[in-house]
Amino acid sequence: MKISQPKKDKISEQILNHLFFQSPKPCFTSHIALEVARDEEFTKTLLLNLKKKGLVVEIKKNPKGKEYLRRIRWKLSNKVYNYYIQNQQKTYTLKP
Repeated sequence: MKISQPKKDKISEQILNHLFFQSPKPCFTSHIALEVARDEEFTKTLLLNLKKKGLVVEIKKNPKGKEYLRRIRWKLSNKVYNYYIQNQQKTYTLKP
């Protein structure tokens, strides 16, 4: 079964939204897949596409500096996080 590009874009938006609410804490691929109710491999593919676009950053080391062998953590890039913050402030400001 093939998923259309607009649906992939919607799922990618859900991933970005989840990472925004988890910021600055990075999330493992498996946790993100659980939150968006998708397969881990499909979620990883979407995350890699988001990485190519510069929207997310992959972290391959644990907090102690040791490299993961099979796991990757993800977080929003600083540029995207700042963009989200600016738009959140515009959305919630009341207009007289």
